[in-house]
Amino acid sequence: MAQDLENDYDGAGYNRRLGFGERPALILIDFVEAYFDKSSPLYAGVDDALACAIRVRGAARRAGVFVIYTNVVFTKGGVNGGIFMKKVPTLSIMEEGKPLGAWPKGLEPGDGELVISKQYPSSFFGTSLSSTLTALGIDTLILTGLTTSGCVRATCIDTVSYGFRPIIVGDACGDRDDRPHEANLFDMNAKYGDVVGEAEVTEYLNRIGNQQPRAAAGA
Repeated sequence: MAQDLENDYDGAGYNRRLGFGERPALILIDFVEAYFDKSSPLYAGVDDALACAIRVRGAARRAGVFVIYTNVVFTKGGVNGGIFMKKVPTLSIMEEGKPLGAWPKGLEPGDGELVISKQYPSSFFGTSLSSTLTALGIDTLILTGLTTSGCVRATCIDTVSYGFRPIIVGDACGDRDDRPHEANLFDMNAKYGDVVGEAEVTEYLNRIGNQQPRAAAGA
């Protein structure tokens, strides 16, 4: 049945490979304590995805590739959460100053790396991300993060909508359950970007670093 599904999508013109561009950036989407603290209502058991993302970040740093982080931060009371917070009241755990909005151990941003705080699923919505990538001449955005079916997917769709190549590192993304995780990886790969493994993206980053070493800030 899985092969039938692949054949059906292939026959419809999906699953075409975009490939890597020449000037990538890496984004780590919403890796915050809310998904790792077992007392959190959003706990998702995604430690393997975090570990993979940290290894990919290491390769990106060695290659001089620009690194971006996002988190979700609402004002106290959540007034800037709008309809999204009405739909998911649990998001109030990410109001400013609350501990579940902190970075997990090992993911603290480095000097010169960009942190974007957002209130909605896409990393582009209401932020300066698109302008920043354009100003740096970025053509490829490597996506890692949480959750696959939520903020990763929303960011992926906006990545291609704004004219950047979405490369989704499947091993570095995670969700509450394997079913939405796998379904959304399948759909993103079919329609919007390329889902790749850690080894492939690391090899690409190593190649980029060897070809044109440059400062992490995109000089």
